[in-house]
Amino acid sequence: MPTIFFYGPSLPREKKTKLIRDFTEAASEATGIAKSAFVVYLQKTDPSEVGVGGELLADRQKK
Repeated sequence: MPTIFFYGPSLPREKKTKLIRDFTEAASEATGIAKSAFVVYLQKTDPSEVGVGGELLADRQKK
């Protein structure tokens, strides 16, 4: 079963629902695999736990 992982900020339920629907639709269209086969995981990630360009995302957001 194809699996999609998304690591990002905390989102309201409506946005999570849309994100899962849109990821599934795009992946199914791109691969030709049925939407029912896809599993999507949304993982909340705090900016203090993410590095971008050699620095913490939390520090980058302050600039």
